[in-house]
Amino acid sequence: MWLMKKPLASLRVLLPDRLGSLLARCCSSANISAFMPEAAAFAGVRDYPALRQFSLQQTERFWGALARDRLSWISPFDTVSDCDLSRGKIRWFEGGQLNVSVNCIDRHVHTSPDKVALIWERDEPGAEVRVTYRQLLELTCRMANTLKRQGVRKGDRVIIYMPTSPVAVASMLACARIGAVHTVVFAGFSAEALAGRIQDAQSETVITTNQAVRGGKIIELKQTVDQAVKMCPSVKRVLVAKRTENEVPMSNIDIPLEEEMKKEETMCDPVAMESEDMLFLLYTSGSTGKPKGIVHTQAGYLLYTSVTHRYVFDYHDGDVFGCVADIGWITGHSYAVYGPLCNGGTTVLFESTPVYPNPGRYWEMVERTKINQFYGAPTAIRLLLKYGDEWVKSHDRSSLKVLGSVGEPINPEAWDWYYRVVGDSRCPVVDTWWQTETGGICIAPHPAERDAEIVPAMAMRPFFGIDPVLMDEQGRRLTGNSISGSLCIAQPWPGMARTLYNDHNRFVETYFKPYPNHFFTGDGAYRSAKGYYQITGRLDDVINISGHRLGTAEIEGAVNQHLVVAESAAIGCAHEIKGEASYVFIVLKDGVDMSEQVIREELRDVVSQKIAKYAAPDFIQIVKRLPKTRSGKIMRRVLRKVVECKLDELGDLTTLDDHTAVQEIVAGHKEMLENTAKGKAGF
Repeated sequence: MWLMKKPLASLRVLLPDRLGSLLARCCSSANISAFMPEAAAFAGVRDYPALRQFSLQQTERFWGALARDRLSWISPFDTVSDCDLSRGKIRWFEGGQLNVSVNCIDRHVHTSPDKVALIWERDEPGAEVRVTYRQLLELTCRMANTLKRQGVRKGDRVIIYMPTSPVAVASMLACARIGAVHTVVFAGFSAEALAGRIQDAQSETVITTNQAVRGGKIIELKQTVDQAVKMCPSVKRVLVAKRTENEVPMSNIDIPLEEEMKKEETMCDPVAMESEDMLFLLYTSGSTGKPKGIVHTQAGYLLYTSVTHRYVFDYHDGDVFGCVADIGWITGHSYAVYGPLCNGGTTVLFESTPVYPNPGRYWEMVERTKINQFYGAPTAIRLLLKYGDEWVKSHDRSSLKVLGSVGEPINPEAWDWYYRVVGDSRCPVVDTWWQTETGGICIAPHPAERDAEIVPAMAMRPFFGIDPVLMDEQGRRLTGNSISGSLCIAQPWPGMARTLYNDHNRFVETYFKPYPNHFFTGDGAYRSAKGYYQITGRLDDVINISGHRLGTAEIEGAVNQHLVVAESAAIGCAHEIKGEASYVFIVLKDGVDMSEQVIREELRDVVSQKIAKYAAPDFIQIVKRLPKTRSGKIMRRVLRKVVECKLDELGDLTTLDDHTAVQEIVAGHKEMLENTAKGKAGF
């Protein structure tokens, strides 16, 4: 293996002089310097508030010290940062060279080759697979050599459309090893959504599986890829791994992955990558119809994920970290793969669902695999809460030390159940706020001193180097506490996105133009009397469905393709389990001769096919006309207030073109609520 072939003396360049317990008890000690005597850069800093101020006021010393001590460098960096937010210019650790796969695998193979890196929790109950760091390195190198033999080179974009598994993780790390750019697409997306991402990334290579297994059901993944590839002439090769023993049709561009990997060596020299070379693309929905290709680069992203993983969750060597997010989302990237592996941890890959074969699946897994930190979504917590406490209490959860929440703000009822029942009132609940664009957690209750206050259902404290500010509608910074505003971040941090793929102007327009020299998150927030932050929701036309952001324009674009639809307007509405659901108003074309129930069913099918099943509207209201201004703009704020039954908060309607439209929509909404309560089909 590559590191093993080097003389031991040369390892001093590649392996960091570990600070060992650098910030190691930041969540449980008030004396910072007591446990980081080697960290001269932080000497004299004695508590969390002081260390956070240090990270903001002496940013280069703070991140520079961490980068030198926590990452293995092939060549050291010359500058810590070179950023200009007005132009969307974000550069960290330039001049430095490293390889992400070496940081995530090789250096741990050198010290602990037989330590478990991955615990693959397969869909089949109790069917876990453990992969050591040595085995993960061999798997990654075989995959990397296979990609190279198939013509994949540095800078090429590789689409990964796979269920969560060790092979999927090895595919990501193999791309990093040879300098290719991976683009993981959630394996629940439709063929059309997959094709759009392949086309935008200009990818020649797709890695997939013959089928997927989820909740005991077979999903025809290869079939979806086949449909997508028909729309993508750029694709030259499809590497097909076997998740099941079932045969699937193979074309002349399809390559049996396992057969090819068997031919390859278990050693593959890693490519030296510049700190700001692209690591991966990840597509996320915005307020316009076209998904955005978020670009993350090498060193800054890896450093930030490893540091946040370590200190937000108080992760220690020997712990088992259980992030149950799919690798198709940024949470899976940062906290199922890169953060834990960079820290030499044991990370759980969860393939199944929280209720298969029963609602005790998570907690049986916790008992069997001895998970110490559990990181899940409020959607799942709310779902499991409905099944009662016994499914939880019937399993030993004494291994748990920290409970995490991700994807959306967790509501107080779910937080209380999570803390009291799942954690036996002894595990802190860290309600984390971050985004695909931020790369890692930005606001969370930890790090903090021992016995620091945690307020239920509140993200609370900014992480090191994160400087959140609230802005008013005129772009002025709001000072003081007990106020609400647009959440922005005032200075750059290593993990933030660098650009949008092939569209830097859109990157600047979206994130830096609304509030000059600030990163605009698109979220609103409340700063409490004690200075803690609580996220209040999206400010743009984005719906957060089960923790997955989806642009209303995407939904409308899919709905409007149906032959009977003249126009539509989609908004988000509260949902007991999902947090938010999509509520779509549609205007039909003249002369439509179809029942409303059939129209609703077909529209849900259209959205499922064009985007994904989770995106299908929960509510579809057929209306005669939409509320518009005289200039023709749809007044979505009015639609939101109608759905929220807040008719006394409709606000200024002086620009409304036709007031009867609102009256008709209110009456129709009332009828929908009544029919839904009666259990009538089609609503």
